[in-house]
Amino acid sequence: MRIVVFGGTGLIGSQVVSRLREAGHEAVAQSPSTGVNTVTGDGVADAVAGADAVVDVTNSPSFAPDDVLAFFRASTGNLLAAEKAAGVGHHVALSVVGADRSPESSYLPAKVAQENLIRESGVPYTIVRATQFFEFLAGIADTATEGDTVRIAPVPFQPMASADVAAAVADAAVAAPVNGAVETAGPDRLRFDEVIRQSLAAKGDPRRVVADPAARYFGQTMGDDTIVPVGDYRPGAIRLADWQAAQSR
Repeated sequence: MRIVVFGGTGLIGSQVVSRLREAGHEAVAQSPSTGVNTVTGDGVADAVAGADAVVDVTNSPSFAPDDVLAFFRASTGNLLAAEKAAGVGHHVALSVVGADRSPESSYLPAKVAQENLIRESGVPYTIVRATQFFEFLAGIADTATEGDTVRIAPVPFQPMASADVAAAVADAAVAAPVNGAVETAGPDRLRFDEVIRQSLAAKGDPRRVVADPAARYFGQTMGDDTIVPVGDYRPGAIRLADWQAAQSR
């Protein structure tokens, strides 16, 4: 199969491309660095020509709410229009578990808007919703820090390795479209504040993590099912402790 991966030079995209190539597929990485801009549409039509499937793992360079929404509306709209014109048979997009349960979030409503564009496009599709990546735990702590205190809600949390996210996306790309969403998450359901506390301690970070039920996550009030799968999902293979041990080698 010829599979074009937009955002193909980033954390997830580069791993998706590698996995697809290792499986014998023709995987082509596209990004602004390759001369393709999904927001302006420059180079998109040529990039999707002849593709059996398109994978979209692009992300907004700015997380300001208006910027994120504008990015996904323009980028996703341009991709879908080009795919429809070229007769591409499968659009695969990466989204976030709980996006549809997080209306207060500064970021996730834009992912909901992206999902809606995909559903309404007429292009056969699969949306892969993933939980938070291990690689972003330090960044999550930074956004929740006040002085030397990190406030995190003590709610269920099921982060996963980016390698497992990439595996789920790559597998979706070579399968038939489901015309719906599938979810993937880490193998262990933990507690959000405990994971952040453990992650900081492993790095010798002296910040104090406080379990605060009122703490928000990117603006979203947290509940027991806000950012974990509800129902069936694909579990990742890599456990947090094993991933952290590998990082310290």
